[in-house]
Amino acid sequence: MAQINSFRDLIVYQKAYTLAMEIFEVSKDFPKEEKYSLTDQIRRSSRSVTANIAEAWAKRIYVKHFVSKLTDSLSEEFETEVWLDYSRDCKYIDSNKHNDFMSEYNEVRKMLISIIYNPEKFCH
Repeated sequence: MAQINSFRDLIVYQKAYTLAMEIFEVSKDFPKEEKYSLTDQIRRSSRSVTANIAEAWAKRIYVKHFVSKLTDSLSEEFETEVWLDYSRDCKYIDSNKHNDFMSEYNEVRKMLISIIYNPEKFCH
């Protein structure tokens, strides 16, 4: 296992960050009337997955705080899935793109859950 010196070294962070950037790019094509609703919401929640991982890292001296922030990250991941469903059903993204995102977020979710249930590997 590679040395982890920062939240940026965590694979879950890297995957979630890449997904947030992909959502940003895809959402540029959403209709203007969605700017202050779906577009803002999906961008915010996808970015919050990574922001909460970073906050958890800063709190890893306290296991309960670390886990709490990771559960916040997990909540944001689930919220992002909902916005992706709306994006597909409103025909802003096609089913293939939706499936790709869902598959990738499934991996992020599993990693977050694994860390939540095994925080001692990351806390000190």
